[in-house]
Amino acid sequence: MPSAPRAIDHVGLTVPDIEAATRFLAQAFDGRPVYDVQPIGQPPMAGAETERQLGLPKGAKIIHMRLIRIGDGPSIELFQFADAPQSSPAALPDFGFQHVALYVDDIDAAANRFEAAGGTLLSPPHPLGGVEDQGRNRGVYGRAPWGSLFELISYPDGIAYPGGTTRWTPAPEGKSA
Repeated sequence: MPSAPRAIDHVGLTVPDIEAATRFLAQAFDGRPVYDVQPIGQPPMAGAETERQLGLPKGAKIIHMRLIRIGDGPSIELFQFADAPQSSPAALPDFGFQHVALYVDDIDAAANRFEAAGGTLLSPPHPLGGVEDQGRNRGVYGRAPWGSLFELISYPDGIAYPGGTTRWTPAPEGKSA
């Protein structure tokens, strides 16, 4: 159907400092900048029309936006604001989007890399639950230095999908999806 989405293109993530967030995403996940939507030093995206289009509070200014690519998944669009009230990053029980999950092949190595880059794991990697609990399948949540929640997940032993359903999984390394 032409009106049905084909895939997730990107998710938005507001950070206090895009350069620091870019370094963290590169160190933790091999994230690489694609381009700056709103380059630093350019006049900010601001004003009544921007506020209306994006649902921003009066006076908020987008001073920097950058697209980051991680592996073969969708991009992360980083936002940096000025003159806007800030709230704490969402936690799992909060309404709305509250984490980004990244598929990894070696969860222990990925967890170590996440911590080495400045992230904080909430626990050691642990078995997945429910239909995802198969052999070596494991996951772990952690917070980026600015507080956003990331999940590292690996299910090399597959998932016992109920009723023939499936979920997106990246192709094995070296093969296209």
